[in-house]
Amino acid sequence: MLKAVILIGGPQKGTRFRPLSFEVPKPLFPVAGVPMIQHHIEACAQVPGMQEILLIGFYQPDEPLTRFLEATQQEFNLPVRYLQEFAPLGTGGGLYHFRDQILAGGPEAFFVLNADVCSDFPLSAMLAAHRYQPHPFLLLGTTANRTQSLNYGCIVENPQTHEVLHYVEKPSTFVSDIINCGIYLFSPEALKPLRDVFQRNQQDGQLCLPLGWVQLGYCRQHPFLCQGGLFRPVAGGRHHPPGARCVLSPGWAGPDLRAPHRWYLEPDQVCRLSSLCLPPLSGTVPAHSPRTPGQALPGGATDPRSSLLLLGNVYIHPTAKVAPSAVLGPNVSIGEGVTVGEGVRLRESIVLHGATLQEHTCVLHSIVGWGSTVGRWARVEGTPNDPNPNDPRAHMDSESLFKDGKLLPAITILGCRVRIPAEVLILNSIVLPHKELSRSFTNQIIL
Repeated sequence: MLKAVILIGGPQKGTRFRPLSFEVPKPLFPVAGVPMIQHHIEACAQVPGMQEILLIGFYQPDEPLTRFLEATQQEFNLPVRYLQEFAPLGTGGGLYHFRDQILAGGPEAFFVLNADVCSDFPLSAMLAAHRYQPHPFLLLGTTANRTQSLNYGCIVENPQTHEVLHYVEKPSTFVSDIINCGIYLFSPEALKPLRDVFQRNQQDGQLCLPLGWVQLGYCRQHPFLCQGGLFRPVAGGRHHPPGARCVLSPGWAGPDLRAPHRWYLEPDQVCRLSSLCLPPLSGTVPAHSPRTPGQALPGGATDPRSSLLLLGNVYIHPTAKVAPSAVLGPNVSIGEGVTVGEGVRLRESIVLHGATLQEHTCVLHSIVGWGSTVGRWARVEGTPNDPNPNDPRAHMDSESLFKDGKLLPAITILGCRVRIPAEVLILNSIVLPHKELSRSFTNQIIL
């Protein structure tokens, strides 16, 4: 018997996700057509022996979250429950507080996943490694370059045994190029050190218990076993026997939403999308090829993508209306009820439910919020950045939005129900919800 715990945080987190988090909890933000944590739940549901999935966080159990839980239970035929913290307890604190719920029924082991990571989720491989060489803790790692590693938890491992010798959360100087992916497999006995550290923190007046402190406090006597990526080397595609070596996962992303957006649009991730939505299309329809009517789908629906020019991986919701002359891709996601006019160009962007892109608009490296409208011949553009730690040329997000009093270039975000007039430029800006602009803006936060 197995269980899974997904740590979804709370509204006090996700400040870099604003203004989108004003409208929907970060875990429910749609990525490649489904809520972000549905990718986690799908991966957990595919593990043989999975009996229950628990979400732990500090969000209020409002109507959208309740509807999501009901829908996922029905779709995956698996109990999915939400456990609300009485206060923000941190990663380890939430696990300790709900230890009785986690251990109810006597699970052999339980997975712990952070909600804001994306991966190919090699959970079955992690389980195989755990059974081959039992260990209280198993964690997933990936490699980063020296600069990128400073933004994440860094792991120093024994290259022969793959045990974690040292762990530092966001070090000030270089420690290791192996970083924590935020995906773990715990044995029931792993909760004992959580209890010891949590009780010690309570005596010091601290409620929050970051998991990194638990790792540091526990690895002296019971080192973690690090299986980074678990049998999926970056090159060569060879599989290794469980526990033979530490290999690295290419399927990790940080908090920038466009990174998991790209990952889940990859062709080998199509099978992980919900059956309720159309999978992404990959590949290019030549510009000179005739545009044919949409292909018929079961139930009389029409696939709106078959007559479009698609460059790379593109997701289009079945209810979206996209003009035949629009050019989409790569890495574009179009949500429910979106309208895309003639001559629109979309690249590296997310267009959310109910938005409208009028004729000949250009949207690059941006997120267009729910119900927003971009006028004719307008241009909405952000600065491309790629936080993929496996890319040595990746540009990392700054810890601050500002430098020398100026907004640093980044993706452009339009909040909910924003109206952009015709023939203007919105560049490297963040527009808060319910704003109606009248001119161009560059490198600004429009309040």
